[in-house]
Amino acid sequence: MSELVLKLKNLNKYFGDIQVIHNVNLDIEKGEFVTFLGPSGCGKTTLLRMIAGFYEADEGEILLNGKRIDKIPPYNRNTAMVFQEYALFPHMTVFENVAYGLEVRGDAKDNLNDKVKRALDLMQLRGMENRYPNQMSGGQQQRVAVARALVMNPEALLLDEPLSNLDAKLRESVRVELRQIQQRMGLTTIYVTHDQSEALSMSDKIIVMKKGFIHQIGTAHEIYFEPATTFVADFIGTTNLLEVKATADKQVTYENISIVTNNSVNVGRGYCLSIRPESLYLSKIEVQGAGITNILGTIKEKMFLGEKVRYFLSDEYGKNWIVDIFDPGRQIYNDKVYMSFMSEKAWIIDEEKIHLD
Repeated sequence: MSELVLKLKNLNKYFGDIQVIHNVNLDIEKGEFVTFLGPSGCGKTTLLRMIAGFYEADEGEILLNGKRIDKIPPYNRNTAMVFQEYALFPHMTVFENVAYGLEVRGDAKDNLNDKVKRALDLMQLRGMENRYPNQMSGGQQQRVAVARALVMNPEALLLDEPLSNLDAKLRESVRVELRQIQQRMGLTTIYVTHDQSEALSMSDKIIVMKKGFIHQIGTAHEIYFEPATTFVADFIGTTNLLEVKATADKQVTYENISIVTNNSVNVGRGYCLSIRPESLYLSKIEVQGAGITNILGTIKEKMFLGEKVRYFLSDEYGKNWIVDIFDPGRQIYNDKVYMSFMSEKAWIIDEEKIHLD
């Protein structure tokens, strides 16, 4: 049976007259890796800082293991935060940086030394104990910041875009390490990022936010393939969005083209249809088969990206499309082609069901 660690109840936050967090409700279970994802200004860092205690909630409650903590100062919450800029003390060695929180808490020296050494081992920092932050690479500094948080044995680890200052290749390797450590320790973790690939690759649960509202809570698979709103569909990766009208159960029309879907719909209602670029195929002739839709398009531009070719097309109704063809070999399409997709790849978005306010 899952164990609830963190609960956010009806949280609201204002900066002056501007509401930046809107009635957030969220349950986080023990050992989960949860990511707050969204564009700049969506409220994800504000929400994280409210959990850490650096911002006070104007309304609502925050409970950690059943204990209300929203009125408790940060140092008494038993959470640990890793900042985007790492916030290491430049005049302290690696060992001293990692030990700082334990010293403030008053841990006995022998116990403190053992805990620091274990944290350094965990983050592969043994042998660097006497270095100063300016003698280390960005990736090593990031490891020190995480070790300083882990050594406190927090009930929840809070990470505010900790990899954003690393180059792309290092960022990928470090996030794999972070995820492995989190799983090995069974540590409840909340991670803030605007990077979709980080969220999709690391998370047990993703919280997609926009302008202080939660648009969707789900697994990476649910967020990507079953977006709740057009914002989620468009923000997570790339998609083609079509305005359609329901003509029968599990059937809609786009202009004069009938499309079969796997979702039930209400006849006469308007919906939005999301089709991912990799779910489309190109051919010079229509593809035959049950549940297959063919739409004629004209190729306007194409980009060779190594593992795939990205095509930019427009159909006869003036709608722009993006199609990704993976492992293309030497075959390159030009001029007019049919874009084909199967019914299970067409996801209906019913935004009338979503009440953000």
